[in-house]
Amino acid sequence: MSKDFTPTPYILESVKTGKQFKDTGWTLDAPDEKDPTLIRAIYNKKQIEVKDASYGVFRFADWLPVHKMMEGSSAPVTYKSEGLAKCLGLSNLYITFSGYWPEKGSNFRTCSFKETEAYAVGGRLESSNGTVLVVASAGNTARAFARVCSDNNIPLLLCVPEDNISALWFDEPIKDNVKLVVTKSGSDYFDAIHLSNMACELDGFVAEGGAKNVARRDGMGTTTLSAVTTIGKIPEFYFQAVGSGTGAIAAWEANKRLIEDGRFGNNLMKLMVSQNTPFVPIHDAWKADSRDMLPLDDDVARKQVEEIDAKVLSNRKPPYPVCGGLYDAMKEAGGEVLCATNEEAAEAARVFKEVEGNDIHPAAAVATATLINAVKDGVVKKDDCIMLNITGGGEERFKSEKEIVYLKPAHVFDITPSMEDVEKVLSELFQK
Repeated sequence: MSKDFTPTPYILESVKTGKQFKDTGWTLDAPDEKDPTLIRAIYNKKQIEVKDASYGVFRFADWLPVHKMMEGSSAPVTYKSEGLAKCLGLSNLYITFSGYWPEKGSNFRTCSFKETEAYAVGGRLESSNGTVLVVASAGNTARAFARVCSDNNIPLLLCVPEDNISALWFDEPIKDNVKLVVTKSGSDYFDAIHLSNMACELDGFVAEGGAKNVARRDGMGTTTLSAVTTIGKIPEFYFQAVGSGTGAIAAWEANKRLIEDGRFGNNLMKLMVSQNTPFVPIHDAWKADSRDMLPLDDDVARKQVEEIDAKVLSNRKPPYPVCGGLYDAMKEAGGEVLCATNEEAAEAARVFKEVEGNDIHPAAAVATATLINAVKDGVVKKDDCIMLNITGGGEERFKSEKEIVYLKPAHVFDITPSMEDVEKVLSELFQK
């Protein structure tokens, strides 16, 4: 990229112990520590300087653990709501939109904020030397990584449940360096994660890392950076639907950096995170005041996941208990885990489109529904400063304006494949 770019020096820190260490290139865990903990990037630059919009998501590169920029990214866009705010009687509602809305300057080609993660992870990745990046996804993450890795020639293995492959749509064909494998119909995101873990045991395959990857979290944190630098202060409430909760963890971490910056206030946003009924494992653990996730039968979980419209919220093993995870974020920041039914979310999506002017993804509709309910219940007040994180939208419009193609699976695995089968198929696909 021809633009000026100097990476911000950073070190990594264990949330559990505070020990600091260098990033050796793809560090996902604190070295020599037994207790599960996330690690965090500590940037030399304490006051963020936001670059112009032409940099895409890299306009926030001061607080991204990247050593290169890539073409084609778009940054989240924050604007003060008029339509929804009027509808709900709110005077300080700000919408952070990641999706397709050219008039607002939002040009996410996959219509999801997962692009922020994919570009940040790609920017952190050293030249791969043939190493294959492995990503498990319930849909939107796979689409974002497929697009970014295809455009930037990064070898990628995607593991997705077969029932979710309708999410693998694109406006241009995906190149052969990206391979999609699926767990057969009836499986869920947890099964796709299990398959990806098996792949990562093989030589030449490396886990993207999910919530453990500082680039993924700080990429997602750009939604909060967009909101706060646009509003000029840290909001009081943050609304977002969660499957893993990684976006909310990222918001909390970005919030703490913004407090340290010193120009935007010193409050922590209350994390108002939401799930789609009946699949609400984070809600159930939080309501029980349990750091550990509560037991959930596999078959019951799969049945619940089949019932929810927001399939991307179907993570059965989220980074909730881990030190620095969602439980800790919410305990420190305050907030609540809210729920919305499919019907409430569908109505919220209809209202959003009518009063704001764009379609939104089911997960974003869940978040919007819980905001509507929070206003009705008096949880948020008329003049509270609120950030609504619309994590995906504009897809209906995007598809109506573009020629859409789908990525087809290179192989369909059983729900519990053998290691021998996984090794044989992947060695053929990547000629290893």
